[in-house]
Amino acid sequence: MQDPVHVVHRQIWRETGLQEGDRPIPEETAISLTYNGGSYAVMMATPRDLEDFAIGFSHNEGIIDDPAAIDSLEVIPLDDGIELRMWLAQAEAGRLQDRRRHIAGPTGCGLCGIDSISEAMRPAATVPPGRRFRPGQIMAAVRSLAPLQAINAATRAVHAAAFWTPADGIVALREDVGRHNALDKLAGALARASVATSEGIILLTSRVSVEMVQKSAMIGVPTVASVSAPTALAVRMAEAAGLTLVAIARADGFEIFTHHDRIATETAPA
Repeated sequence: MQDPVHVVHRQIWRETGLQEGDRPIPEETAISLTYNGGSYAVMMATPRDLEDFAIGFSHNEGIIDDPAAIDSLEVIPLDDGIELRMWLAQAEAGRLQDRRRHIAGPTGCGLCGIDSISEAMRPAATVPPGRRFRPGQIMAAVRSLAPLQAINAATRAVHAAAFWTPADGIVALREDVGRHNALDKLAGALARASVATSEGIILLTSRVSVEMVQKSAMIGVPTVASVSAPTALAVRMAEAAGLTLVAIARADGFEIFTHHDRIATETAPA
């Protein structure tokens, strides 16, 4: 299997002159997801945690409801990529046949290949009530991200998605060159470990676009916090799904865009 980090030689220009040296950069690989012998999607992704990716993608796409619906899963290296070969139980195979589509998904594209506006704009799942969080907990959760982003520490070029709870801190964190892939990998990791997701927070290092809200709602997490900003459509989708959307989270504060009742602010806004 490919290493997720590749070291290359490059030149460095600074005002003091030209230098040379090595730099680690993230690997990017074509990942084919196949079900029952048929190709469903090809995504560009970081070649790590691919079993999590297969299960999380399958869940977030609505192909399966439970990892047990995948009868077998193989990670098969190919000359020009990696195949995630899955065989589904009979009921899920029938569901897949009803909604099969082919996707060519470049890095960072979460809706490529969807063939109708209604599919792209499907309502997000309604999230469970969940719990309230104090501002200090939100900021502590966000601060805990960076030390665990091993690939990004080496390359400064990948996104992360993590799940945090007050009792356990970061339960799982996954990285990928694609923000959607990182979230799918996280979904798979949580599903495989049977983690109860309603009592924690999804943490993101990327902007919050509509499909990130849709995927988070599918995972069943009521609160999402990101270091970056949301799109207007993501805010509308989060509002409709009952999801608390916290964004632009920094060491000294954050902004709450939807369902602020889950954030127990100590002081009222001026």
